[in-house]
Order: sequence, then structure tokens, then C-alpha cells
Amino acid sequence: MVIAQKEIKERLEMLLNEGRVPHALLFCGPEGCGKLAMAIDYAQTLLSFHADERGKRMAASLMHPDLHFVFPVYKPSGQQSGPTSDQFIDKWRDILSQSHYFDLNSWMSFLSKDAKNLQIYAEESTSILHKLNLVSSQGGFKVMIIWLPEMMNTTCANKILKILEEPPQQTIFILVSNHPEQLLDTIVSRCQRFDFKGLKTNEIEEALISQRGLDADMARYIAHAAGGSYTRALQQITVSEDEAQFFSMFIMLMRKCYLRDIKEMKAWAEQIAGWGRERQKAFLNYCQHLVRENFIYNFHNPELNYMTRDESDFSVNFARFINERNVIGIMEELSSAQKDIEQNTNSKMVFFDFALKMIVLLIQ
Repeated sequence: MVIAQKEIKERLEMLLNEGRVPHALLFCGPEGCGKLAMAIDYAQTLLSFHADERGKRMAASLMHPDLHFVFPVYKPSGQQSGPTSDQFIDKWRDILSQSHYFDLNSWMSFLSKDAKNLQIYAEESTSILHKLNLVSSQGGFKVMIIWLPEMMNTTCANKILKILEEPPQQTIFILVSNHPEQLLDTIVSRCQRFDFKGLKTNEIEEALISQRGLDADMARYIAHAAGGSYTRALQQITVSEDEAQFFSMFIMLMRKCYLRDIKEMKAWAEQIAGWGRERQKAFLNYCQHLVRENFIYNFHNPELNYMTRDESDFSVNFARFINERNVIGIMEELSSAQKDIEQNTNSKMVFFDFALKMIVLLIQ
């Protein structure tokens, strides 16, 4: 079920009713705003348009033969060729059966403890071409949803571009992107773009009450802390193992830096170095979130903060260490560490170097 985004839903319905559905749509917006949920909802609407009861049931269950998904995957140990989404389609349907609101880190954890370096491989484009060249089994639309197309490798992106230039008849592509600026300009130019906004606090609150059965007070607290993301709201209901560990590791680092315990800081860096690259990047994203929230906490305006209760409790004593003299420097070091991890720099060196710099930054 799509939460809010009424204006975009009405525009999409109008395009269908007027017979003007573009062959490629690009859904953009912040994490947790409902882009994937809308893509699935619209795909089901397209496939049910003029369909018989059997076709509508298949669309509703996401088992329609003319509905195809592409998403980032990892290469299992020992596999030579790049994997395709079909190899993980059962896992994909399993996570969708739980919710249409999740992020890349949740998907990676759901895939496997060995999942790392997720991407959309070159082999995917060959699979897409094969599927879409087949005649529609139901005589209507064929829909291809590509989740996080910015994670296509260069070869795949260039081949997808050719398909978008000359799509098979009655084929609809729906690209669901968090970072459209990372896509080829030529891909973006061939799509009709829909920009989603973050959800309003009251919209998340209402969904938590109606869909998750939360009481009003808890729903209000979580909705405010979610910062416009229903995905984050769901994660806060039962804090994920990863985020709980991220919070624990952040606290540990700050304490070791304050005590200038170099030996323990080195051990901390070695522990994180054992994580996969995507998880390391997710941790650095989380650190940026917590640093930003602690800086804002100093303004003593709770409406501006988006933290869980545990994070808020921690900020009571920690926020004073994040101020106008060091917040930019800390954020720059986190951003630099992210770039190094993306470029496959030795992660033990990256995190130990960051920890050492934090000693100096925290006393400013």
C-alpha cells in the first residue's frame, strides 16, 4: 500500500486513462518516501488494465508473467559470471511480502550474511532483452521495474540505454532511483521523471497507527524521528540488528577517542574492517546522521531533531562535543572516509585514520 503521494498517483492514473503512459518512467526522491511501493502499485494497475480475473490475481500477487524486476545483487563465492536478478527472485518476493518499504542495507542483510559489493551486473541487460522480446503472455503491457538503477555497472547502463531508445511494443520501464544524478544523462532524458517528496510526519503517524497498530503516542514519536522516511519508521519499531550495532560502535568510538585509548581505537577499526563494503558505507551514513542530529540538539528545539529514544538519551551528554567549531570538520572526515571505502582503500587504515582525527576534532 502506498502511503500518501496522492498527487503523483493521480497523475499516473490520468496518463493510463488517457492512453499516454510513457515507455519509461523515472521515480526519484529520498529513501522511504514510497517510490518502490508506487512503482509496484502502478505496475499492478497497468497489468490489471483490461485483464480478466486471473490476470488481476496474478498482478496482485506479483506473480504475473509480464512483470519483471531488476535489483542489485552480489556474486556468490565461486561463481564466475555476473549474477542476474532472476537468481535471487525468491528472496526478492519474500522481502516484498513483508513490506514495500526497505532500503539497500536491509536488502543486503536479507539476501545473505555474505552479501557485499552489490550491483546490477552486465549480464542483467542480456536477461532484460530476452524477457522483453517475448510476446506478452496476457496481450497487454509488459512492465520492468528497475530498483536503484544507479547501481548498474557501466556496461549494463549502456545496454539499457539502447533498450530505452527502442523499447519493445507495450513495454513500460519504471526506474526507481535514490540518486538520479548518478545515472547517465542519456538515460534520464529518455524517461518521464516523477519527483517524490519526503512524507509528512502526520502521514507516517497515521500509517503506523492504521497499518502497524501502534498507539498514538508511540506513532507520533516514531513518525517525528523518521525524518520523512517510512522505511526508517519501520526500522525504529523493531530496531534492526545493524542499526543497533552501528549505534553501539559509534558510542564506543566516541568514548575511546575521549579517553585517547589508541590501542582500543585500533581494535575498533579492525572490527569494522571485517564488515562488507556496503555495510561500512551504511555505518558512515549513520555516523553522519548522528553527528548532524547532535549538532542540532544544541539548539534545544526538539521539533528539529529526528532521533530514536536511545539516541536522544545519548545526546543529553554527548551533544556538547559537537559544535560550530568542529561539526564541518567531522562531516568532511566522514565524507572522505566514504569516498575511500568506495575506492576500495584499505578499510582498516581508513577507519583508524578517522578515529585518530576524531581525537583532535572532539576537543575543539
